[in-house]
Amino acid sequence: MRHKSWKITIFVRNFYETMATILNIETSTDVCSVALTQDGQVLEHHEDYQGHNHAVVLSRFVESCVAYARTRELPIDAVAVSIGPGSYTGLRIGLSEAKGLCFGLSVPLIGVNTLQLLVVSTMFANFFDDDNLLYVPMLDARRKEVYTAVYTPALEPIVQPQPMILDAGSLSQLRDGSHTLVLMGNGSDKAHEILSPGQDLRFIPGVKPVAVDMMALAEKHFREGEFLDVAYSTPAYLKEFQATTPKKLI
Repeated sequence: MRHKSWKITIFVRNFYETMATILNIETSTDVCSVALTQDGQVLEHHEDYQGHNHAVVLSRFVESCVAYARTRELPIDAVAVSIGPGSYTGLRIGLSEAKGLCFGLSVPLIGVNTLQLLVVSTMFANFFDDDNLLYVPMLDARRKEVYTAVYTPALEPIVQPQPMILDAGSLSQLRDGSHTLVLMGNGSDKAHEILSPGQDLRFIPGVKPVAVDMMALAEKHFREGEFLDVAYSTPAYLKEFQATTPKKLI
């Protein structure tokens, strides 16, 4: 019932105004970031690129953004979190923090697909003079494996999110000359080394999922009333966690 009441509240609020203040959390890779956004504007943001430091810095980043909102009397309307795929530990930390905020603030939870986030980040930062693009986000999943999907510029999935073991023939069904494939994300570095080269491939280096780029997707979900169940939602891991045995030093 609470989930339905949120949808009714959001619908009534949007009838009179479209402005929403959203706290965005991104922890799917080795970057930890938080951003407070409102109606297409970034009000405050924090980013840490020091590796898997999420458990140390995330709460501090969140507290800073919440304090910013309170001192300016801005009610936070929702919390958005990158839901995966990505790092198992990072996703758990981010979702736990987001759920705690939702319970404490009595606001809905928005889940942002990390692969779609990479595509949006790429589209906003680059202009492509090509009408036949397909976007292929890739996140490192260790060894020769990546988490990937294929999207149109309208974010319609041509290939659903899935783990993929890369080899020279990967994506061959899409390399028929009718499309240019745009690859990005930390998994695309592997693809650059493994895939057969060609003019139908474009690699965009340095694209990382960060909270400031979640804004467009988070606001879209908010407007359309697409919220997660705060109690029972889980990250989109795409595959089961596999513990590894530490290598012997000798």
